[in-house]
Amino acid sequence: MVQSRHLKQWPTHLPRKLEIPKRTVFQNLVESAERFPDKPAIVFYGTTVSYRDLLDQTRALASYLGTNCRVRKGDRVILDLQSSPQFVISYYAVLSLGGLVVPISPMNVEDEINHYCADSGARVVIASQDVVEEFSAAINQGIIDHLIVATYSDYIKDASSDEVPKVISDHKILWTSPKLIDWSQAQGKTNIFEKTDLNLTDLAAILYTSGTTGKPKGCMHTQEAVMRNIEGAVIWEAMDATSVLLSTAPLFHVTGMQHSMNAGIAASGTLVILPRWDPKIAGALIERYGCTHWANVPTMVVDLLAEPSVKKRDLSSLKNVFGGGSSMPEAVAQKLFERCGIRYMEGYGMTETISQTHMNPPHDLRKQCLGIPTFDTVATVINPDSMQELGPNENGEIIVSGPQLMLGYWEREDANNESFIDIGGVRFFRTGDLGSFDEDGFFYISDRIKRMINASGFKVWPAEVEATLYKHPGVKELAIISSPDPRRGETVKAMIVLNSSAENNTSEEDIISWSRNQMASYKIPRLVQFVDELPRSGSGKIQWRILQEAEWKHHS
Repeated sequence: MVQSRHLKQWPTHLPRKLEIPKRTVFQNLVESAERFPDKPAIVFYGTTVSYRDLLDQTRALASYLGTNCRVRKGDRVILDLQSSPQFVISYYAVLSLGGLVVPISPMNVEDEINHYCADSGARVVIASQDVVEEFSAAINQGIIDHLIVATYSDYIKDASSDEVPKVISDHKILWTSPKLIDWSQAQGKTNIFEKTDLNLTDLAAILYTSGTTGKPKGCMHTQEAVMRNIEGAVIWEAMDATSVLLSTAPLFHVTGMQHSMNAGIAASGTLVILPRWDPKIAGALIERYGCTHWANVPTMVVDLLAEPSVKKRDLSSLKNVFGGGSSMPEAVAQKLFERCGIRYMEGYGMTETISQTHMNPPHDLRKQCLGIPTFDTVATVINPDSMQELGPNENGEIIVSGPQLMLGYWEREDANNESFIDIGGVRFFRTGDLGSFDEDGFFYISDRIKRMINASGFKVWPAEVEATLYKHPGVKELAIISSPDPRRGETVKAMIVLNSSAENNTSEEDIISWSRNQMASYKIPRLVQFVDELPRSGSGKIQWRILQEAEWKHHS
């Protein structure tokens, strides 16, 4: 059975099973603050927040949310923040009340945000001042009752430093709407923090992911599911109180959330937060603070090693460099080893599993490999048509089951029925990834069943982009495909048939420029090609796969 095949490769120094957590996610922060009150919990552009201050500010915000915004157990709260002290404080404040964290990308624009607000039923938002305008419709329509506005520069002593990007260094904006509350007001000490009784079975987060239907779906995760993967990350990546995490993976995404924030706080480590990726600054931070752990996407490693100023930096403090989302090119992994003396650790997971389901064992880090199923996780490969389990080196759909698996999609029973199957009394999630496992139980991806583009680790669902582009007045019909990109791995390409009225007055750049106001930047087509017609099947469906295969063949 594949369930036990990988155990012969299991790290001998690690337990094979994890005990059921005895604490909730917020309790991790409480315990770290009790153990190391004066230790730096966060470093943000040179400004330090101790564990004592982090806990105090978290409790103050929780008190405001509970007293003034009436956030109760089970209520959803949207976080629209870049990686920052405010994100960490907000995340733990919501969880302390038994609320559900709903983190979304700061790259989202109004139409996308309206969907998240309406679908989740959130009445309270915590967002940075640069994205407040995107919530105008939700506020004006009465969907949102309270929006707490954060100014990143409040947590920076020297905002004039060249290292600080403008969106982070911008001065505070004063708002007049009674629904907009300044962060400093929400940090008042007038209210007393009241402890909420929490259970591991309580929901902790709704994390949105898109799919073949185009509309993002919310993945429901319990306290236990989040805790299981936090503890798994701490143990597998050898984190402890001496660990210093370079936090460049976005904290609203499961990789950054679990491996760059939650695991670090559970281990009582220090988070060195860099919200805007810059390889020059990243190299300086590794040297300056002795960063030991770095979760990322492979393109960040490519950028770091190619940055001229980093060649003179001391990167010897790094002990674990971990990533997923896309495979690490072998040549880049070798350069990392030659430069730092460590091997890149690849893993595999998804929003539906609150990050990792597979990890490469530290003693046998294989390249272009997902790794082996991690703690208490079962994975196998099935024939996607017959649902029959396959054997070693047979290609099929990867399915997973484990304690980190979501309960299901928020109010989407139709999607749940499509995504879960029962095999031998075990509930498995269908990943939509085609792959196989070898004789040692290591898993590999070969292709995708689901139509998805992976651009620098960001998942782009063509149906969602198509649904938005069809709003453009010049578009008659279109297909979104992937195109190879030397840095991003894949990039988004739009194949468009224009309306006759737009044929002579619409350019490729017009489409790209229009898209910037309609969708998050990573979803925007980088390439646009106008065509006279699109291939169709006998039933009239656009045959996007023909276009996809031709695009990659052209660049091969």
